[in-house]
Amino acid sequence: MKKILVTGAAGFIGSHVVDELIKMGHHVIALDDLSGGFLENVNKRAEFIEGSFLNKSLLDKIFTENALTHVYHLGAYAAEGLSHFIRNFNYNNNLIGSINLINAAINFRVKNFIFTSSIAVYGRNQLPYSEETAPSPEDPYGISKYAVELDLKNAHEMFGMNYVIFRPHNVYGERQNIGDKYRNVIGIFMNSILKGDELPIFGDGKQTRAFSYIDDVALPIAHSGFIEKARNQVFNIGADTPYTINELVYIVGNAFNTVPKTKYFKARNEVVHAYSKHEKAKEVFSEFMQGVNLENGIGKMAKWVKVAGAKSTPKFEKIEIFENLPDAWR
Repeated sequence: MKKILVTGAAGFIGSHVVDELIKMGHHVIALDDLSGGFLENVNKRAEFIEGSFLNKSLLDKIFTENALTHVYHLGAYAAEGLSHFIRNFNYNNNLIGSINLINAAINFRVKNFIFTSSIAVYGRNQLPYSEETAPSPEDPYGISKYAVELDLKNAHEMFGMNYVIFRPHNVYGERQNIGDKYRNVIGIFMNSILKGDELPIFGDGKQTRAFSYIDDVALPIAHSGFIEKARNQVFNIGADTPYTINELVYIVGNAFNTVPKTKYFKARNEVVHAYSKHEKAKEVFSEFMQGVNLENGIGKMAKWVKVAGAKSTPKFEKIEIFENLPDAWR
């Protein structure tokens, strides 16, 4: 049994990683400030601490009182499009907070630091993205994630701390916060259907994404900290097949036995097409990747959403720049 810290443990991907680590027999300290996650997501067998990794005093206390061997850092505000308009908030949460954790992990000799980065680091480069593609992020969210990747590589070279970096993309499934209108299009669509609203689409809906079911992402992440071949490597992780947003509308609608109405908004400044190669991850994590297809995965999520019900969408109160902010977000 190892003692492991997981940040973002009440969130979507983080809570699933906690579940798997506990199944593996480890003691998990689950850290989350509940700004985007929910307490009911946290496994009852985890040791839950409500707080932020921006709080260096809290981190010192956690690391001092626990002989941590691994850190799984999944805490972030992952709103890629919104990050243009919340630059200070984005860099504090996704970069400075991550550095606080890396500092503590180095000082307390953590053996392995597992970090969820993002496909956003690639920007508009050649498709499909491979781990050899030169990152060129197009938004502050991607910039912050890539900066943390570089810092982890530097920390390994300078201090010998091992790391594993994942670049997941468009993850969906049970426990996703469907009430967040700024991110997670599948959740937004499902919530809109439950509320009887039109499904919001930015641009013409022909942009493509490869949507990744939660188990195909969370399980490899959880096991990666104990696989020697994964050490000090970067992995794309997620689904192979891209779909247009217009295609997604009908797949989600079918899961709810309805033909949804849509509302098209002005296109956002975003990458139009984004999907990755996953051969490297399949070589290392094949036993944990089921390859759930989009129709089956959305069916599983829809079953959970129908029980959980519609969620309200609180307005994000920390917008810093209003110029060019999409009307749907005002």
